Amino acid sequence: RLAGAAPEAPAAPWKPPVEDVFQAAARRQAAARPAALGRRLAARLLDTVVLGAVTAAAAVPLGMKALDHVDAKIEAAKLSGRTVTVWLIDGTTSVHLGIVLAVLLLGGVLLEVLPTVKWGRTLGKKVMGIEVRDIEAHEAPEFGAALRRWLVYSVPGLLVVGVVGVLWCLFDKPWHQCWHDKAAHTFVAAA
Repeated sequence: RLAGAAPEAPAAPWKPPVEDVFQAAARRQAAARPAALGRRLAARLLDTVVLGAVTAAAAVPLGMKALDHVDAKIEAAKLSGRTVTVWLIDGTTSVHLGIVLAVLLLGGVLLEVLPTVKWGRTLGKKVMGIEVRDIEAHEAPEFGAALRRWLVYSVPGLLVVGVVGVLWCLFDKPWHQCWHDKAAHTFVAAA
């Protein structure tokens, strides 16, 4: 220091410009709480109604065409005067069924999987204030995990066995995971 010079302000220690990722992950994990089961059910019902409406938009017209096709086959069999086997599933009706199934799968990916990957929530989960998180990173799941989560929910659900997988969350501790959460290594958290 020179004589008569003004004293300098003490220098602040250097801090990294970004937050420590390990501390941020520890805070997210400490703050994570499983979502209430009633909110999860309400979110699932809303998501099911939306996906059902999208699927019905394709299923109703195609179903009407399939019914008309089957009715025409039955009328032709009656007019033939012989005993004839009328197959309900044939080349025409199977194409209609395949299109409806494709709409259901595409709708599931667009309305369930992609929003879960991008934001960690679907429309129903957003309305109910809950989100899907990876069990370890506590962030939105990757595409493969979100797809697996939706498939493990929907395929057994069509076979009615899915009810057991969904009810599993009533007894699972500590994260209240259903089978689809366990398959994807996720849990549903209160946002």
